Amino acid sequence: MLLNAILSTALAISPGLAPSTPDTPASELHDQLIGLVNDQFITAGLIHVHDGEAEWSEAVGVRDLTTRKPADPNGHFRIGSVTKTFVATVLLQLVDEGRLALDDPIDRHLPDVVPDGGRITVRQLLQHTSLLHDYMSEPGYSTNRWRGDARFDDYTPSELIDVAFTADADDAPGELWRYSNTNYIVAGLLIEKLTGRPYGEEVKRRILRPLDLDHTSVPGHRASLPAPHAHGYEPLPTSPPTIVDATKMDPSLDWAAGEMVSTTEDLTTFVTALLKGRLTSQTSLSEMRRTTPADPLFRYGLGLQEFTLPCADGPKPVWGHTGQLIGYLTFALTDGEGKSLVLSLNPYQQDPPAPAIVSIGVTAFCR
Repeated sequence: MLLNAILSTALAISPGLAPSTPDTPASELHDQLIGLVNDQFITAGLIHVHDGEAEWSEAVGVRDLTTRKPADPNGHFRIGSVTKTFVATVLLQLVDEGRLALDDPIDRHLPDVVPDGGRITVRQLLQHTSLLHDYMSEPGYSTNRWRGDARFDDYTPSELIDVAFTADADDAPGELWRYSNTNYIVAGLLIEKLTGRPYGEEVKRRILRPLDLDHTSVPGHRASLPAPHAHGYEPLPTSPPTIVDATKMDPSLDWAAGEMVSTTEDLTTFVTALLKGRLTSQTSLSEMRRTTPADPLFRYGLGLQEFTLPCADGPKPVWGHTGQLIGYLTFALTDGEGKSLVLSLNPYQQDPPAPAIVSIGVTAFCR
């Protein structure tokens, strides 16, 4: 995963990269974001920061390369795998209601859907320890790559499940951590089986409406983004490189693993409410934050990633999720104590540099 590679590299950087000027965090973040755009790493960057007392938003760059209108801080963007945190939250709410238990085997609720479903638990799905094959690893099924006209194809969850199970898991469930979007396709089906309603409607009913997240949506088969939004681009490996506009796509290929659309302010409200215990019981929140080693430099809970930032006064854990779809990168993080950072980037000709990403995190959480 590109995001994990970026963050793994970034978090290995010495705390000496933390800004040392007397400027305010807001002015430093402004300069850091401007630097990304001016160095042509991204076409637009949106940021929303809460320092525990005050909030600050900004947008830099342009919405698109044709009109070059300024990016809007209230712009919509594809949040990719941050969708997984919404889905996990709904399932933990269902656990709180006694509709299922985290250690229930999948077959108890979705018989004959998952191979070996009697040995794979709900917890293992949400934690990525089920070892189910990732359907997005199959050729033509990744929304992180240009797919031409195929990006407008629509899919059903059952079709994605069928793609996933063309290959079998080769390890016993629970033994290893392996990121797989298939886990959250199954999680979405589980929500639908338990509630009798589309998973997206449950996300709206249980999270979006109670938190007044009016600019967050579950798009289904809608290919366009709500206005305003920055466009996403992808360079093709031609000589010279050809830049294609990848903004429009049918998001059903991502479904419950990554289809949602939001804004920086809405995501700030969501991750803050979740980590402050407003959406689940404290017991369920503790389960979400109970992590397993996923990489030498980050850990994974139930729909939550835990990263440790190299602050000058010592390591600082932050919680949330990252997301990536073609043309869009998202970081939605909080320390659970009042500080939060949501960052949306539109990569252009190359990936954002790791030092720039970690510096933004350090400025937001360590000052």
